[in-house]
Amino acid sequence: MAPGEKIKAKIKKNLPVRGPQAPTIKELMRWYCLNTNTHGCRRIVVSRGRLRRLLWILFTLTAVALIFWQCALLVASFYTVSVSIKVHFQKLDFPAVTICNINPYKYSVVRDLLADLEQETRVALKTLYGFPENTSRKRREAESWSSAWEGTRPKFLRLVPLMVFSQDETSQARDFLTGRKRKFSGRIIHKASDAMHVHASKEVVGFQLCSNDTSHCTLYTFSSGVNAIQEWYKLHYMNIMAQVPLEKKINMSYSAEELLVTCLFDGVSCDARNFTLFHHPMYGNCYTFNNRENETILSTSMGGSEYGLQVILYINEEEYNPFLVSSTGAKVIVHRQDEYPFIEDVGTEIETAMATSIGMHLTESFKLSEPYSQCTEDGSDVPISNIYNAAYSLQICLHSCFQTKMVEKCGCAQYSQPLPPAANYCNYQQHPNWMYCYYELHQAFVREELGCQSVCREACSFKEWTLTTSLAQWPSVVSEKWLLPVLTWDQGQQIKKKLNKTDLAKLLIFYKDLNQRSIMESPANSIEMLLSNFGGQLGLWMSCSVVCVIEIIEVFFIDSLSIITRRQWQKAKEWWARRHAPPSPQGQDNPGLDIDNDLPTFTSALRLPPAPGTQVPGTPPPRYNTLRLERAFSDQLTDTQEPAES
Repeated sequence: MAPGEKIKAKIKKNLPVRGPQAPTIKELMRWYCLNTNTHGCRRIVVSRGRLRRLLWILFTLTAVALIFWQCALLVASFYTVSVSIKVHFQKLDFPAVTICNINPYKYSVVRDLLADLEQETRVALKTLYGFPENTSRKRREAESWSSAWEGTRPKFLRLVPLMVFSQDETSQARDFLTGRKRKFSGRIIHKASDAMHVHASKEVVGFQLCSNDTSHCTLYTFSSGVNAIQEWYKLHYMNIMAQVPLEKKINMSYSAEELLVTCLFDGVSCDARNFTLFHHPMYGNCYTFNNRENETILSTSMGGSEYGLQVILYINEEEYNPFLVSSTGAKVIVHRQDEYPFIEDVGTEIETAMATSIGMHLTESFKLSEPYSQCTEDGSDVPISNIYNAAYSLQICLHSCFQTKMVEKCGCAQYSQPLPPAANYCNYQQHPNWMYCYYELHQAFVREELGCQSVCREACSFKEWTLTTSLAQWPSVVSEKWLLPVLTWDQGQQIKKKLNKTDLAKLLIFYKDLNQRSIMESPANSIEMLLSNFGGQLGLWMSCSVVCVIEIIEVFFIDSLSIITRRQWQKAKEWWARRHAPPSPQGQDNPGLDIDNDLPTFTSALRLPPAPGTQVPGTPPPRYNTLRLERAFSDQLTDTQEPAES
């Protein structure tokens, strides 16, 4: 290297370095604070006095903390929705309407199948309450099923007896049928609401359910004998009817011609051909008006009861099962054409001798899916198979989950849930453990231990009809004198009896108005709005822009990391040089005598140590009079004068 280049390199090395190439982080931060556009950082460096500098440090850190807090709130609220409600006035499609008689099967037809069950029920009532065994009741005579039955006849198995349990003596329970006491060592579940006040009683009624090996038993007790007897009767009823083929159960229930006396829709007459059969195990034959199986979906262009569905239903109270149902009437549910009617969950009951008017308001909801909510579009991303031939809904998912769990653990499906005819319904002959298994699963489902509630999600789009119900006495006292004979004459071929007003119920379903309300969700934020809010927070608290953010990233991350890496590399090189350096000769080296090949500079000369025993004289003050021009030099020399012009 040439001597001139060495001098330049030496000077460059010894001059102080500022900016991104500063040797220490402290100098880098000082350079940044002096050159940045954020006002707070500059005031930290240029302020005089420790108190003022400390205050500016506090203000700057507070502003930075507020920026981070506000930006975190903006990010957290990014996936929020705004809800808009729109009201449309237009011609509306009429929903599907499913109607069921509360009594599933004609009692005169199924009484032979339930004779043993009813006999034990009456014995239990006599033992507990002293009821007389009076079974005389005028009913329609029907052909006995004993001669018409083909194959194995359904049997009533006394595997789940009714028992009286004393609260003072928890180890024994008395059997209703035999009167004997049984020892009990299993669990006791009292099926009464904790929120309701039940009168104190020393004896409660219940029944015992055990597993196959009878090693695990549970005693279910009830606060009322009515609830205990109805629940016990329902279990045996489901066990018996699960053994009956579907075709015979349809014949044992009500036909459309029997259930529907008159029908009128939008001012036009209709009949049983406008209804579709739907068989429900606990409600028998149900019929759906305006179902999806029809060619076209009916609609209405006017609001009011005159433009809806009007039907008169024949309830036939005499054919009611006295132990299965305790009320009289029908159940109706309004739903979409592709929706499964869970009439046992959300059905509306209709009273006899009454005109029930149901006014509807249609609300259509559209929700945003992930990441805004946990709803699902069609249920394809839910790990539960839809066992119902209907569109996805939260109810379908929950019911499908429970039935799937029951098939896995119990080996059969619950009879009270309508499944395809090929489903293997639970019964004692094939599944002796099904009642115990069903109750255990039901308790786990209520306690949310099956995981169905956490897996099933709400649908993103759905329709909901808000119902307003009103009642009026029907028929009136003055009109029943002519109305009932006319209806009896019209239904003479199907009913063959004189109608009573307690056997009839009138139903009116209509739109109160044609205002369709749509509730729609839309994203409340966007990327552009988020960046704009970020810029507003930076400008408000630090008078900063995006370029300042880039500078901060460069200085605090790139340059700082470069300085740290460079210092560590220098330390590593020095350590390596010391480790491999040759041993120094004996004696003491004088750093002032080191010979440098480079020419000396002013900075290097200042670093030389003074000679021992000598004093470095101070620099005398300058003599300013030396800068004056002396008079001796005012005259110009002769040899420098210009020759005169001649």
